[in-house]
Amino acid sequence: MLDIANGKVVRVIALAREYGPDHPRLMDYIAGLNEDEQTSLVACVWIGRDSFDASEVEEALRTAREERTSPTESYLASMPELADYLEAGMEALGLDVSDEEDDLSRY
Repeated sequence: MLDIANGKVVRVIALAREYGPDHPRLMDYIAGLNEDEQTSLVACVWIGRDSFDASEVEEALRTAREERTSPTESYLASMPELADYLEAGMEALGLDVSDEEDDLSRY
């Protein structure tokens, strides 16, 4: 399973929608996450864009760790569909983020 709080993923989605994936505010937020959280974001994106199936979450996480060559925030900033991919990935993993959307200030 992902090693990031649902609320943090929701925060990334909200920032990407409000400012765009390459906005410094979003990039700073992602840069402030720990390595496991960043790896989980990348895996969630890959699941959301169908590079991996939800049943392959462990493989997606392992691949994200092994193939990391640039800062995560830079990699994710290159994806105009970042918010959509994260939403789709969370949905595919059966993770409900609706409760978190109301309380983004915690993240």
